[in-house]
Amino acid sequence: MAKTSIAAAAKEGRILVSDGAWGTFLFRKGLKQGECPELWCADHPDDVRDIAASYLASGADMVETNSFGGTSTALARHGFAARAAELNESAARLSREALSRRGAKGSQAWVIGSMGPTGKMLVMGDVTPEEAFAAFGEQAEALARGGVDALCIETMSEGEEAVIAVRAAKEAAGLEVICTFTFDRTAQGYYRTMMGLSPENAAAAALDAGADIIGTNCGNGFAGMIDVVRAMRPYARGLPIMVQANAGLPTNIDGVDAYPEGPEDMAALVPKLLDAGANIVGGCCGTTPAHIAAIRKAVDEYMAARVPGATG
Repeated sequence: MAKTSIAAAAKEGRILVSDGAWGTFLFRKGLKQGECPELWCADHPDDVRDIAASYLASGADMVETNSFGGTSTALARHGFAARAAELNESAARLSREALSRRGAKGSQAWVIGSMGPTGKMLVMGDVTPEEAFAAFGEQAEALARGGVDALCIETMSEGEEAVIAVRAAKEAAGLEVICTFTFDRTAQGYYRTMMGLSPENAAAAALDAGADIIGTNCGNGFAGMIDVVRAMRPYARGLPIMVQANAGLPTNIDGVDAYPEGPEDMAALVPKLLDAGANIVGGCCGTTPAHIAAIRKAVDEYMAARVPGATG
């Protein structure tokens, strides 16, 4: 069976499972606070490849790349702006190798290139729209060269930056584009990004820019994501919604973020999240391969209850 696009698979009724946290995993492997995670693609390729392989082995239908902070603007704070193309291409290649090594099982999975914010504020004039467009385009082109199937613009809070990123990615790579935003619950009970963007307006901005899939990541556990998905669904124009949640809200213990929700805690909320309208479910900060395995099981059970014999 030929592999279709992620959006097409979701529209056909499949519930897909994405991977979990990369930063959490890198810290467990030895990444130090303040170090550049993307540099591990060059200096510790076996560890990076192992992270992708671990999530695929746990049942993920798609695996990201170690390139969240991979724009030249974000890498500049570590002194690696000139290595943006190299590091992104390596990130894509390592996740692609992890998928390829799964043989037939890997042939039906996807590699999605992670693209986070530039690290600079457009509204403050720290970066111009033209500079941001060029940085996102360079990253998207390098990820495509490395072999990604799609691009995931994630953890967005500013509508203008998200629009620039989607348009730059589409122009540079011509691949399927996912765009997800991070929301926090206000004192009034609403969900807004750091820049005040609502789920409804975020969905409209990303879709108008050409995104194929929209969604939300980070900032909340599955309980909060349920409300965000409910708000987004009427404005999604029939396109899939992706959710990558934290393992609950963290508490800082001796300088280290600790996440309270275990694999079964997150898995228990999967049916409500899917009922709210999510099509792709995975993890963000604090989640591990064990979390993804539990989510995979919950998704398969959800599908089997509605369509006997169906999984994934």
